[in-house]
Amino acid sequence: MQIDNTNILKALSKVQDPDLKKDLVTLGMIQKLHVEGKKISFSVVLTTPACPLKEVIKNNCVEVLEEAFGEDIDLDITMTSQVTSSRANAPLLPKVKNIIAVASGKGGVGKSTTASNLAVALSLTGAKVGLIDADIFGPSIPIMFNVEAEQPAIRQENGKNVIIPIEQYGVKLMSIGFLTPADAAVVWRGPMASSALKQFIGDVDWGDLDYLLIDLPPGTSDIHLTMVQTVPVTGVVIVTTPQKVALGDATKGLTMFRQPQINVPILGVVENMAYFTPEELPNNKYYLFGKEGGKRLAEKFNVPLLGEIPIVQSIRESGDSGFPAVLKSGVTQDAFSALAESVARQVAIRNAELNKTEVVQVN
Repeated sequence: MQIDNTNILKALSKVQDPDLKKDLVTLGMIQKLHVEGKKISFSVVLTTPACPLKEVIKNNCVEVLEEAFGEDIDLDITMTSQVTSSRANAPLLPKVKNIIAVASGKGGVGKSTTASNLAVALSLTGAKVGLIDADIFGPSIPIMFNVEAEQPAIRQENGKNVIIPIEQYGVKLMSIGFLTPADAAVVWRGPMASSALKQFIGDVDWGDLDYLLIDLPPGTSDIHLTMVQTVPVTGVVIVTTPQKVALGDATKGLTMFRQPQINVPILGVVENMAYFTPEELPNNKYYLFGKEGGKRLAEKFNVPLLGEIPIVQSIRESGDSGFPAVLKSGVTQDAFSALAESVARQVAIRNAELNKTEVVQVN
């Protein structure tokens, strides 16, 4: 068979993206194809830098090309990525490809810990990431990122104050904790808290981002409604622990986003504190709060179980010291890295299969 662009693309059309269930050629993932004799070079543009199946896809490309043209061909395959987006005509945050809300039905389930480590884990894959601490009354992101003493800079732009987010561990950050004294309580009515969130969205220079995570307060409140009415949200990650009381509240949080007037896609469920693993016995699992509660919740609502995060001492220590656990090698790094891969995959699937996100109209 003659080695030319047409036949190369015909061969590569046999390789499917495992998540999107379509071939690479149809998806437009084969780019910069160049042929010179028996030397074939091209790029495979994946939908996320966090793709865990990168090598599988590359090996499949090699296999079909060698089958078509012989094993003596010279292949130069570059695996790269371009994060997809489903945000339609967004006047706010036009350079942000995906907005991901991290929510829970109740406090104390480790939502902020999960959001912080997820943000850092996505950044470690090469993605551009931001994180908004939308828990106005209980901000914890400054502590978890060891930036409690930092204050964001402000610049003038067209007669308007623009806030420059704090950057730590490769993640751009914004929190009310940067703007109020650390020991002072924020005693505001709902509209004031909602106004602060709008400012974090509209008055902060987020720049180009692949993922902007919003760490929501527990429950279902004004903040949640303000978020979906202000920006098109790509999807929601629900955080729970295995016990029944947490699952009941997580169910309420999940069903809020599924209400017809809101209708924001659920990317999946994260089961935090899924099991206890002693540092000296890394292969042992003790189910202190019950077993597979998050899995049952995901199955009930037909959404993915994105990950199971263990309860280990190092996660607590990392939160207190401001050095996210995903930056430390071991079981926690593995768990949060796997979570980031799962979330990135679900975002790519959501963007390929569902309608573009719109701002929610709620009366």
